[in-house]
Amino acid sequence: MRPGRGLRIAGLTLAPLGVLLIAAGFLLRVAYPGHTVQGTSMEPAYGPGDTLLAERVEPSELRRGDVVLVTAPEWGVSRDLLVRRVIGVGGDRVRSDGGRLYVNGRPLAEPYVAETGGGPLGAEPDVEVTVPEGRLFLLGDNRANSNDARNHRDDPHQGTLPVTAARERVASGPLGAVGAGAGVFGGAVVLLTGLGLGLGGLLAGRAGRRAGPAWQVP
Repeated sequence: MRPGRGLRIAGLTLAPLGVLLIAAGFLLRVAYPGHTVQGTSMEPAYGPGDTLLAERVEPSELRRGDVVLVTAPEWGVSRDLLVRRVIGVGGDRVRSDGGRLYVNGRPLAEPYVAETGGGPLGAEPDVEVTVPEGRLFLLGDNRANSNDARNHRDDPHQGTLPVTAARERVASGPLGAVGAGAGVFGGAVVLLTGLGLGLGGLLAGRAGRRAGPAWQVP
């Protein structure tokens, strides 16, 4: 085998792989914009400093359980996007009985809710809301510390927000964001490693050619 050939082959394999990983990481970031969580209203799933990858969503695509980024001027929030979970959509009847949250008469399983010791709505009184068409009933997962539909039940829409308030839907949580960053960083490492091996192979090949053929002495 020619001197440095193995290194050159390894370099030619790793360098394109590194480029692909970098491109995939950047494409993921472009397709799913990142948002940094500011508060504790969605703990334990999403905490302060976590980066979420979000996607544009049509109002007709929203489903119960979706985590969405919403504008909420009706709640007195004029500028920031809030991260909240969809509990009910248009036509749903949402109620609680102090120990359980029900949607259309069925108990709602909520493994994502932070333990508060105060029932499904924390310390807030029980609710019974029929969600108007074209609107959403939204709650934070951390019911003990969340500005959501519970705090605005006396307004004309019973604390619900219009579906158009949902700007984006969370497509991937903190782990997905870490994966996108790791793709770019890991791709850069793989690319540089490939380039280094390729360069080493070229130098070894040149050194071998300069040395000329090896003569055997009888």
